[in-house]
Amino acid sequence: MGDRWHVEVDRGVCIGSGMCVGTAPEGFALDSARQARPKEAATDANETVLAAAENCPVEAIVITLLDSGEPVFPPEE
Repeated sequence: MGDRWHVEVDRGVCIGSGMCVGTAPEGFALDSARQARPKEAATDANETVLAAAENCPVEAIVITLLDSGEPVFPPEE
């Protein structure tokens, strides 16, 4: 079985560009305030969800390993 991720969007940072929805529509949606939210907080490791986080213009998407909390994105410096 592969890694499971916890995905969250920092709503204080999100500008509602929609790039995450365009990149990973199965993983993200915009709410009525035009802010991104993950469709599921816990998901299987997924390259398109990671690409959405990497391409977020304000780095509002945080991905951690579900079991350990270890950062996936953004990576630790």
